[in-house]
Amino acid sequence: MPFKYNRTVRFQDTDAAGVVYFANVLAICHEAYEESLEASGINLKEFFTHPPVAFPIVHAGVDFFRPMYCGDDLVIRLMPQELSGDRFEVVYEVMIDEVIVAKAITRHVCIDASSRSKTELSEEMRVWLDLNRTGVESAPEKKG
Repeated sequence: MPFKYNRTVRFQDTDAAGVVYFANVLAICHEAYEESLEASGINLKEFFTHPPVAFPIVHAGVDFFRPMYCGDDLVIRLMPQELSGDRFEVVYEVMIDEVIVAKAITRHVCIDASSRSKTELSEEMRVWLDLNRTGVESAPEKKG
């Protein structure tokens, strides 16, 4: 089942036009990623501080369907999918009132943290993928 993360847009997330700055959408999605890791039992300090394997982002993108403003209550639906033995991607649907206002994607590769060479996904990440596997249909894309 996809993981859901609730987040209110803060003033610091916005730009001079009063809408969420484009790069901050990826930061908010990364917050959802971290929350989903923690919810599956992964210790974030160990995961991000000198781990045996790392999962750098090798691709990221965002599509915007309507603006997000300070005070908007967001629900970020996180849907990871294994791409191969050493890669996965995460699709994020950013919603307001069950309407998708943005979609983001990050692709990750698993590497040995010492040698920086590709390696198989760790067991804890396979468990995380299984816990958050996609399988439900997306919310309708409505432009406000």
